[in-house]
Amino acid sequence: MRDRTMISPSRVTLPRSAAFVVASASLMLIFLSSGTPIPLYNTFRVEDGLTDADLALTTVTYLCVTALSLLMFGRLSNHLGRRPMAIMAMVSSIAGTAILTQVHTLPMLVGGRALQGLACGIASSAIGAMVIDLAPTRRYPWLPAVITSSAPAFAIPLGALISGALIEFGPAPRQLGFTSVAVVLSFFTLLMFACPESGRRRPGALRSLLPRVHVPTGAGRAVLAAGGTLVATWSFSSFYQAFAPGLTADYLGTTDALMIAVVFASVVILSPLGGICTGRWRPSSAQRMGLALFVAGAIGAVVSLHYAAIAPFLIASATAGFAQGAANSGGMRGVLAGLPAEDRAGTLSTLYLISYTGGAVPGLVAGRLTNTIALPDIGTGYVVVVIVASIVAVLAGLTSYRPPSRTDDFRPDRVAHVS
Repeated sequence: MRDRTMISPSRVTLPRSAAFVVASASLMLIFLSSGTPIPLYNTFRVEDGLTDADLALTTVTYLCVTALSLLMFGRLSNHLGRRPMAIMAMVSSIAGTAILTQVHTLPMLVGGRALQGLACGIASSAIGAMVIDLAPTRRYPWLPAVITSSAPAFAIPLGALISGALIEFGPAPRQLGFTSVAVVLSFFTLLMFACPESGRRRPGALRSLLPRVHVPTGAGRAVLAAGGTLVATWSFSSFYQAFAPGLTADYLGTTDALMIAVVFASVVILSPLGGICTGRWRPSSAQRMGLALFVAGAIGAVVSLHYAAIAPFLIASATAGFAQGAANSGGMRGVLAGLPAEDRAGTLSTLYLISYTGGAVPGLVAGRLTNTIALPDIGTGYVVVVIVASIVAVLAGLTSYRPPSRTDDFRPDRVAHVS
């Protein structure tokens, strides 16, 4: 049975395939913009007097605002449409980027990051659902899960790398990266106006703003398995996002902005490759293999950090990055396969809410400990979180996955509706 996702003929100015590309690129760009401030964190430390605790607070604020926007706005695209919510997310991202061009104090940094967090939360559900609506799933059934699970993991470090290169080799290091991203985002916002509306609008927009965690009927264990995986991978990635400047400057021996970006990117940049390479595996197999390799990579990275060995640190981090792509996409495929259109935004919101909460809570604790505990020891604490969350994910996954069919296509006849 074919998915009856509505494409409004009165608004079609781009073909479905082009709209899919625009939606995918827009999702990537919003997360890319949230990676652009990270290479400047050490500049903010040195020139503006911000501390590691301040930067940890900034990261936690970004993650918490993202989580809150997922709770409140995660299902709104089912009522207002995917396209209007996508445009709202892109405008919020542009506004946050504009504020960040003027950062010299902590409130400005927190304000800009909060707007970026709002954009990422809305984009995760609305644009993520739009990507699934428009994806060529008959030919590439694994593609929507790879894009929606890898967009943050790939685009945030890519933004950091681009920003780091512009800081080192371009003029106006505090503004050029933000301005460049804002221009590209503005262009894709115009393209989004030309995209078809892929969602079926329904009444109840105000009621949808009430915070609610959306779990498909009968998918509780699959969500728990995917959630444990996301907590493991996102918590460890948030360690890099919050502390990459301090790790690089104080323990790896360089204050180079591009090197800070490389350190941060090392743990996530290969995530899409992991998802693609295991895209045709059973979801449970990809998830378990990915988690095992991720735990090994995380342990290797922290041990290397204790010995200030930068090459082994980067290799172990890259291994963890590849592994998290396999684990995250496998977990999300186990939940998303077969979801009807009206359940996609809410379910994606739940999965991303788990992700951001998994990143924010350890970061909040770690930020309070930076004045008394060395960063390598804090990293050891993160590894403990990774191991515990991975065990939960594997145990939940033992009974959560149905027997595989030839492909995991997105067909509504294979999953129950949510009440």
